[in-house]
Amino acid sequence: MSSLMSLHDLVKDYGEIRALDHVSLEVEEGETLAILGPNGAGKTTLLRIMAGIEEPTSGTVYYKGTKIGRRGLARLRMSCTMVFQRTVVFNTTVYNNIAYGLMIRGLPKNKIARRVDDALNLVKLKGYERRPAKRLSGGEQQRVALARAIVLEPELLLLDEPTANLDPETASIIEEAIRYMNRERGTTIIVATHNVFRMGEVAERAILLMNGRIVEEGLVSDILLRSSLAGFAVLDNVFVGWAEPTSSGTSTIDIGEGVKVEASSERRGRVTAVIPPVDIIVSKEPLESSARNVLKGRIIEVSEVGSTVKLKVEAGRVFTVQITKASLKEMNLNVGSDVYLTFKASSIRLL
Repeated sequence: MSSLMSLHDLVKDYGEIRALDHVSLEVEEGETLAILGPNGAGKTTLLRIMAGIEEPTSGTVYYKGTKIGRRGLARLRMSCTMVFQRTVVFNTTVYNNIAYGLMIRGLPKNKIARRVDDALNLVKLKGYERRPAKRLSGGEQQRVALARAIVLEPELLLLDEPTANLDPETASIIEEAIRYMNRERGTTIIVATHNVFRMGEVAERAILLMNGRIVEEGLVSDILLRSSLAGFAVLDNVFVGWAEPTSSGTSTIDIGEGVKVEASSERRGRVTAVIPPVDIIVSKEPLESSARNVLKGRIIEVSEVGSTVKLKVEAGRVFTVQITKASLKEMNLNVGSDVYLTFKASSIRLL
């Protein structure tokens, strides 16, 4: 395979925040590449630069061997399409949503109709043509957005968290469409996601971004076996934040949405904080404890995982907690229950 896109020493700063830190990457023509990493790692920023939506602070982008500067952005934008995580559909029918880009490009109506029909079949929305797009479910709107990209027949398709917050059936439809576009049409596809295990279904090669840097690169099957990604993949509660040292030798980490946690190691600057769900104690009243971290929240999801139960708790940020079924029953917990989360500073792993 030949190189479709080359990124050389990319840096992207937003004020004092460095979103990408000297990223270099080769994208081969016809491959499906997964960009893995937790929220805030720089995945979306990297996609936006690849799509020509944003320019890097420094570094160079090459597309088919040609350096992309301001003059080359138009060509790049015609060759690639990006589907964003937050789906946006127009206030019109499903058909008009999907056909919009082709209408702008001036294609004849018969060609537009054929391409739209093919895309609807691929995302399993045949028969939805006349439905108002804004009245569809979130998963159906995500499929409309994917179909809108597919009809443009891009050389490079960029997908930002395409299966996030979707039910398994909808996620499978989208993954099947991704595989079809790559294997049958030869489309080069780059998928940004924090869901490591699902990407093994569609991509062979992956990079792992942490704090704006590529820390792992290789086959998905190989990366899954490496300790740094294995820990990230298994654990929930992966947060990117800003650490400031305290006078007691610990660090206070701002993980966003007004939530701060304290870790036992002393760090300063951008960090990735991992809090194992089994290390978080759930209670209905505040505990008398030496633990540095106590957060009040509300349960938003309860799911069984084998012999245990996972709770998702909204406490400014969403935390995942693992408890026994007996504990769930004894505390009479359910969706909507108010709880306290308690965990030690030493439970937080900083990457």
